[in-house]
Amino acid sequence: MTTHRLLTLIIQYIYPFVDRKMQKDIIEQKAREAIIAALAGDWEKALRLNEEIIKEDPENIEALGRLARAYSEIGDIKNAKITAKKVLSIDPYNIIAKKCLERWRKLRPKENYKSTSLKADLFIEEPGKTKIVTLNYPGNPKTLAKLDAGDEIKLNSHGHRIIITTSDDEYIGRLPDDINSRLKKLINLGNEYQAYIKSIDNNEVKIFIKEIKKSKKTKEIPSFTVEKLDYISFTPPELVHNKEDFIPSEDEEQE
Repeated sequence: MTTHRLLTLIIQYIYPFVDRKMQKDIIEQKAREAIIAALAGDWEKALRLNEEIIKEDPENIEALGRLARAYSEIGDIKNAKITAKKVLSIDPYNIIAKKCLERWRKLRPKENYKSTSLKADLFIEEPGKTKIVTLNYPGNPKTLAKLDAGDEIKLNSHGHRIIITTSDDEYIGRLPDDINSRLKKLINLGNEYQAYIKSIDNNEVKIFIKEIKKSKKTKEIPSFTVEKLDYISFTPPELVHNKEDFIPSEDEEQE
């Protein structure tokens, strides 16, 4: 066998493997860039990068899912639905695609929810300062369909209740009684909070509440109680504390 013939055979057998490895590396790099663009709210760039990935790998489910989301964020619900359906044609049990389709079907023609950039560190939990809460009495499904994880929402006081609404004052839900009572007192004493949509699963709405300002009156009081200690058989009862934090009322503060 001649040297030329040997080199030809090596190229024929080795090159496809090298080419596939290079293609995989390029796709992974574009996927990382697409995710960064989405986190920054640059949906046009995210859309373009995911389209490029799909040209190279038409059945890339992750890229198709990201593409569907990008379409929805720029208001192109029609193509978002088409892309999500393509995901389901490849993976009929894809839960994310099913949930997205269900939400988008509830939107009126040309209606879209407002896009917000989802920061990677948005939902970092701090004991005593943050809490994930499941809302009571969730609102109209059409309103919920326009919301997404990371959307900032409002805590509105109405009498003894704190009502959760969109930035446009559309009703989303109510806080559970225990959280409602605690936050109401702390807000009246000067604390301030921000809240964001954490997740929406069918009609279950979870929000993320974060303390952003603490009043001098509440400097020793955490906004949210840390989980209580469970009684352990070998722990002396006097060392187990399940005492609730005392939150003074406005009248007591004025005395």
